[in-house]
Amino acid sequence: MAEVLAALTIAAMVLVALIRIYSRAENSAAAVTRKLDGARLPSEIMQRIAEDLDRIIASGSDTRIVIDSTKFDQGYQKAQMTIVKSIYDSKNQEQTFEEIVWLAGYDYESDSGGLVLYRSHSGMAVEDKLLDKQRQSWEQNYPLVPICRGVTFFKIQVPRGENFLDKWSSTSLPPGITVTISFAEPFKTVRGTLDVPDEEKITRTIAIDRTRKIRFQLAPTQEQEQEAAKEEPEAVAEKVLGKEEEKTNEKR
Repeated sequence: MAEVLAALTIAAMVLVALIRIYSRAENSAAAVTRKLDGARLPSEIMQRIAEDLDRIIASGSDTRIVIDSTKFDQGYQKAQMTIVKSIYDSKNQEQTFEEIVWLAGYDYESDSGGLVLYRSHSGMAVEDKLLDKQRQSWEQNYPLVPICRGVTFFKIQVPRGENFLDKWSSTSLPPGITVTISFAEPFKTVRGTLDVPDEEKITRTIAIDRTRKIRFQLAPTQEQEQEAAKEEPEAVAEKVLGKEEEKTNEKR
């Protein structure tokens, strides 16, 4: 009996050690996976937003973009962007041909909180005929499709010089948009809202009008710099002589 108890004790100790090793390995693998997903998922989301903008805006000029990044949900920074493509029917009445909405909302189903990023597609244009045929009738009433969970920061802005606009409702298209997203652990600010460190935020600026003319300023070559250096003393001398002539004329 003593030998059996000793064998059981040793086996239990070995089993506990194996469970600990497996738990550590699983945690390490999960951390690596989260790190890889944290770098890959934001890029995929921003690429999908860029594709939506390019596809709709390139199809015509009757397009509007509405952005609102001034609201918070349970302390989390969230944003909403609506892209609307309109057409006119035979009665010259405006109809929504295609509408895409990107928005974030608080995740009430998860214990960890955070935001859920949604995307919706509606209008006369069918995005995927095969997919729409497979959808049930009740699904037509829920156009918002969850893209991902665990978002802790989501903001869309319009760059204007060195500043950024948090709202855009003009009938004209913005020159570009800046999308910022993060899945990092948030902290509470002095205003009572939640934020994440700047180094944990992933940002991408998407140009809206890519056909516009861009003025390029080429850097001078080494020969041009040498010629300019030679001309500078002559220009300074001419300025000095000109000032002396002006003084002489004034005295006269």
